[in-house]
Amino acid sequence: MLIPVIYLNGKHDMVKEFYLADLIEQKQILRFKRREGWVSASGPHIRQRLNEMTVYLGLDRRCTHDSGSSVLSTIT
Repeated sequence: MLIPVIYLNGKHDMVKEFYLADLIEQKQILRFKRREGWVSASGPHIRQRLNEMTVYLGLDRRCTHDSGSSVLSTIT
C-alpha cells in the first residue's frame, strides 16, 4: 500500500507503508495521509513502532500444528 507524504522541503511523494515509520522516526516528513485526512508526523497520534509495542505472549492461533504435535499435547 502506498501512502501520500509531504517531505520537509514541501515535496509530495508516495511511499510504501513499511517505510513510513522510518521516515517519521528520522523526522524526514512533515505530514502523511490517513483515511481521515492529513496527519502531522510530529503529532501525538503517531502509532508506536512495532519493536516498541508490547509483545503478545499468548498462543499463536494462526500457526498450524499437526495432530501429533507435542505443543498441542502439553497445552490440552
